[in-house]
Amino acid sequence: LVISLSLRNIVADHFGNLSNMKKYIHLLLGLWIVLCTSTALFAQKTFPVNGVADQRDGLYAFTHATIFTDYAHRISDATLLIKKGKVVAAGKNISIPSDAVVVDLKGKYIYPSFIDIYSNYGIPDAKPVGKRPELTPQMLSNKKGAYSWNEALKPEFDAAAYFVPDTKAGKQYRSQGFGAVATHQTDGICRGTSALVALGDDAPQELLYKDKVTFNFSFSKGKSTQAYPSSLMGGIALLRQTYYDAQWYKTQHDEVNLSLAAWNTNANLPSIFDVHDFQEALRAIKLGTEFDVHYIIKGKGDEYKELEALKKTHASFIIPVNFPKAYDVSDPFAAKAISLAQMKHWELAPSNPGRLAKAGINFALTAYGLDKKSSFLGNLRKAIAAGLSREDALKSLTYTPAHLIDAYDEIGSLERGKKANFFISDKDIFKKGSTIYHHWINGHPYEIKPLDSPNWAGKYNLTIGNNTYQLEADKDGKLKIIVDDTTDIKIKSSYKNDWIQMNFKDKKGQSWSLSGVILGDKWEGKAQNQAGAWVNWTATKTGALSEEKKEKKKKDKKEQTATETGNIIHPFVAYGWDKRPQPHDYLITNATVWTNEKEGILQQTDVLVRNGKIAQVGQHLKAKNVITIDGTGKHLTPGIIDEHSHIAMSRGTNEGTQASSAEVRVGDIINSQDINIYRQLSGGVTTSHILHGSANPIGGQTQLIKLRWGFTAEEMKFKGADGFIKFALGENVKQSNWGDKNVIRFPQTRMGVEQVYDDYFTRAEAYGKIKNSGKPYRKDLDLEAIWEILNKKRFVTCHSYRQSEINMLMKIAEKHHFRINTFTHILEGYKVADKMKEHGAAGSTFSDWWAYKFEVYEAIPYNGAIMHEQGIDVAFNSDDPEMGRRLNQEAAKAVRFGGVSEEEAFKFVTLNPAKMLHIDNRVGSIKVGKDADLVLWSDNPLSIYAKAEITMIDGIKFFDRKEQAGKMAAIQTEKARLIQKMKAERAKGGATQKAKGKHFYTIYHCDDDADEMQ
Repeated sequence: LVISLSLRNIVADHFGNLSNMKKYIHLLLGLWIVLCTSTALFAQKTFPVNGVADQRDGLYAFTHATIFTDYAHRISDATLLIKKGKVVAAGKNISIPSDAVVVDLKGKYIYPSFIDIYSNYGIPDAKPVGKRPELTPQMLSNKKGAYSWNEALKPEFDAAAYFVPDTKAGKQYRSQGFGAVATHQTDGICRGTSALVALGDDAPQELLYKDKVTFNFSFSKGKSTQAYPSSLMGGIALLRQTYYDAQWYKTQHDEVNLSLAAWNTNANLPSIFDVHDFQEALRAIKLGTEFDVHYIIKGKGDEYKELEALKKTHASFIIPVNFPKAYDVSDPFAAKAISLAQMKHWELAPSNPGRLAKAGINFALTAYGLDKKSSFLGNLRKAIAAGLSREDALKSLTYTPAHLIDAYDEIGSLERGKKANFFISDKDIFKKGSTIYHHWINGHPYEIKPLDSPNWAGKYNLTIGNNTYQLEADKDGKLKIIVDDTTDIKIKSSYKNDWIQMNFKDKKGQSWSLSGVILGDKWEGKAQNQAGAWVNWTATKTGALSEEKKEKKKKDKKEQTATETGNIIHPFVAYGWDKRPQPHDYLITNATVWTNEKEGILQQTDVLVRNGKIAQVGQHLKAKNVITIDGTGKHLTPGIIDEHSHIAMSRGTNEGTQASSAEVRVGDIINSQDINIYRQLSGGVTTSHILHGSANPIGGQTQLIKLRWGFTAEEMKFKGADGFIKFALGENVKQSNWGDKNVIRFPQTRMGVEQVYDDYFTRAEAYGKIKNSGKPYRKDLDLEAIWEILNKKRFVTCHSYRQSEINMLMKIAEKHHFRINTFTHILEGYKVADKMKEHGAAGSTFSDWWAYKFEVYEAIPYNGAIMHEQGIDVAFNSDDPEMGRRLNQEAAKAVRFGGVSEEEAFKFVTLNPAKMLHIDNRVGSIKVGKDADLVLWSDNPLSIYAKAEITMIDGIKFFDRKEQAGKMAAIQTEKARLIQKMKAERAKGGATQKAKGKHFYTIYHCDDDADEMQ
C-alpha cells in the first residue's frame, strides 16, 4: 500500500500482468508494513528528525469493501479514503486521487476500531507509598507532601504522565479489534484521571489523544497500607466526606491540599466507578446522586440480576465479557460444593449484554477482566448467541464508549475528519471464524494476518515417500491427519510467504518434519523422518470439507441456540423467587391470637388483612375477595423484631480504625442477597435492627430493615423510622483483646473510653454552634452524627456489659443533656436496673449467655426478668444469625428464668424491641391499623416444638412452610439440569474450572473487623 502506482507498474512489467503478481503481493505488503511502522508518517513538529523526514501524506483508497461507517450504517462495495491519518471520505462513488495507493478489498469488511474506556494499558502497577509498621495500625497516609490524609485517595494521579506504550499488549488489543483505550491506574478508592491513547507502537506523544479523560473511583482501597477504611461502609463514608471537603476547599484560603485541588479540577470529567457487583452499582449510583454526579458504572457482569432497579437509575455502564467457565462437575461430591447461584451465573452471564440492551440501558463493553485479551471476540460472540444484536454489539464498542468520554468527534466512526482507526476482516466480525487481517491506527497499518492469505479449507491426499495420509485443512489453516471416523492427529504447522512447515507423529509412531511450498491446490517439498532420512512429499487437494460435517455443525449450532436457560431469581441465591411475591388480602380464621395489646391472648379469633394493614380483629369475621387461611389449632403473633443483628451486611461490620466512625452508615451496605434473611423468616423474624460492630467507642449509624426477601436493599429499609447509632463499651473498644501490636489507636483504657465520649460531645456542641450561626463551615460527617444525638434526631444503642461503664455513659449523656436509648447485651443490667429506670434507658440483652469472656463472668440468666420487674423495657436480641431464627425460644427462657408470664416474655422479642426502636406505632402487636407483619405458628410460639408456618410482612407472604418442600425439590431439579449442561460443555471440549464453592454472604459478629474483598 506504500506500493505507489509507479511501483505497481514496475512489478506488473516484471511479472507480466497484475494477476501473476497476486502470489507476490503479500511480500510487498509486508515490506509496506515494515516501512510504515518503522517511521512515523506524521511526526510531531516539536520533535527533531534524525535523518531524512518522511513527508508523505499517507493517502490510501480502500475499494470494493463492505464498510460500516458507524454502528448503524453498512455500505456494500464502498470505498474508504484516508489521508494524513484522518478519514477523508467513506461510501460509494468516491473520487480517488491519482496519487492514492489503492487497495482492492473485494469480499472484505472494514469496521471502525473498537474503543475500550476501562483499562490499565501502559500504566505501571501501583505500589504502596511506604511501609506499614508490622501488624500495627497506620493512622495517616505515608505519602509525602501536601496531599490527602488518606492514601487510598489519589485524585492527583494523572495517567497521561505515566503512560508508556506496551507493544505486546497493544498487539493483543489490535487483534481483537481495539484501536484506542482510556487507561488509568486501577488502584485505590479515588484513582485519579485516565488518558485516551491509541493502541499503536509509536512514541507516547504520538499516541496520546487526550489527557484527563475520566475521573475514576472504586470501593476498594487497593495497595494502601493505611488502616482506614477497613470496611465497605468506611470507604463510602470516606468518599462522601471528601465530596464535602472538596466543596469546602473552594471557599477557604487557610489550607493547601493538592489532592482536594485536583479533585475539584477533575470534577467536571466523566466519572467512572468500578464495582464488585450489581448491589455496589446501586450503592455507587446512590452516592453520586447525593452530589449530583452521574457515575458511569464499570460493572461486574451480573447486572441482569436486578435490571429493573438499575434501569430506573438511568446510569450508563461499562460491561465486561469475562464469562465464567463451566465447573468441572465430574466428581459429584465436588459438585455439591457449588452453589445454585454459581451455576446459574455461569449459564446466564453471557446473556447480560443482550438483556441490558433490551432493557434500554446504555452500555459500553470492555476487555478488562479477561485472563487473555485473545478471548474477547469469542466471548463477544457468546453474548451475541445469547441475545445481543450485532448492531448493539458494534454500538457498545464504538459509538457508546466514544460518547461516554466525549471523544466521538475524533473516534467511534469512519466519518470525515476522524482518526483513521479501522480494521479489515474477511467477513462479519461477529460471526464465528471471522479473521482480522489488518488494523490501522492513526493511518498506520498493523498486519495481523496477510490480506492474501490462501483459503486452504478442504481434503488433501498427502504422500510422504511411500506413505499416504488423509489430510484436512480448515479455513484458518489448522491441519490434521484423519485416522478414522473418531480419531485424528493434529499437525503443528507454520506458514509464511507460500512456504509451509509441518510436524506430526503418525499412528505407527513415525515422526515427520516437512518443509515445502504451496502452489494453489498442490503442495510439495522435502520431508525428514526421525531417523534423518529425506524423502519427497506432495499434498493434492481432493475435495471440499465434508458437507455432512457442515450440516452436523449447523445442527449442533441450532440445538445450542435453541437451548433454554433457567429463570432469573430474586434474590439470586437458593430460595429466590421467579416472580416477586405480591400483597394480598387475607382472612386468618379461628387462631389463637397473641395481640400484645390490652386484649391479651384471644382464642378462636380471626384477623383480616387488607392493603398490607391489619383491618379487623375479632370472631366470625366475613370478608370478600380475600385468601382464607385456616388457623385452627395454630397461634398467630406479630412478627419477631431483632433489636441487635448483623445479618444482611456487605464487606464488614466494623469500621474500628478510629475512636469514632459515626460517619459510616450501615444503610449503605445492606446485602439483599444474604440467605440468612430467608432463614430468619423461617423463624418468624420480620424486622431486624442491623448494627455496626463493637470495635470502637462510637461506631456507625444503624439500619432498620424489614426482611422483604427478594426485594432490593433500598426496598428492605423500614421507611420513616428514627435514626440510631451504635456505641460500645468494654474490652473490644479499648482493644485489650486485640494483641500487643494494637497500641496505637486511642483509647487503650476504660478511662480513655470515657474521655472519648466527653471530648466528642463537647466538640459536637461547638460544631453545632458554628452550624447554627449561618456562617460558612466544613461539614464534618463524624460530628454531624454526634450533633444529631444532642438534638434528639438520632438515638444511641450501646454495646455494654459492666455496671461501672453503664453508669459512666449515663452520666456522660446527662452531662450533655440527652439520654441513652438502649443498652444492648447489658449482661450486668440487673445491677443497675434502678439507675437505668431513672435515666430512661431500655435494656436489650441475651437470654442466658455468660462466661464467654472475662467481662461477662458475672452475667446471670435472670438478668432480663430482673430488669423487667424494675419497669424497664426489656428485649432479647440475637447478635447471631443462628440465634436470630430462634428468638421465640430465647423469649421462652424468661419464663424459665425469672417466672415472667408467657405473654410478657413474648413481648421481649416483639412489642418491647418495637418500643426501643420507636416503631411500636407500626409493628410489635396485632392492632387495627398496624402493618400486617404476622407469623402463624404450629404451636405455642414459646414452645420448642413450635414452627413458623407462614411469615407475612405488609400483607405479603414471604415464607410458607408448606411451599418449602417444593422449593427444595425445584432447587435440586435446577441444579441437576445445570450439572448436566456443564458436563455437556466439558464433553464437547469447552473450558472448565475447578469445582469450588463460593458464599455470597459472610456471617458477621460484633467483633469482626475484616472486609473480605480487600
